[in-house]
Amino acid sequence: QVRLVESGGGSVQAGGSLRLSCTAPPRTFGSFPMGWFRQSPGKEREFVAAVDLSGRNTAYSDSVKGRFTISRDSPRNTLYLQKNTLEPEDTGLYSCAPTSGRAVRTGFSAWGQGTQVTVSS
Repeated sequence: QVRLVESGGGSVQAGGSLRLSCTAPPRTFGSFPMGWFRQSPGKEREFVAAVDLSGRNTAYSDSVKGRFTISRDSPRNTLYLQKNTLEPEDTGLYSCAPTSGRAVRTGFSAWGQGTQVTVSS
């Protein structure tokens, strides 16, 4: 099973920016809406953002709306998350996955290692 590969995380100060990338197998990327999820210490994985197959329709959690932008590059099978005005609460391990609404698509198991984002105040 080919896993997704996330990159672009790092340590930044509050107010800074990062751009995350996720490369998926073509069959996955070309068949489903895709999204980003975040897991923080002691918390369950939570929805961050999603984009439909066309790339024109997006959804965001309330906590990141207006600061993050999700996009997809179909020829490169790559999903992006531009994160601006970062806050310490944005800290966590970010992973991408095919979505159904604001949830991980049922049956998906090819999680990558994720990319860690740490925001200091």
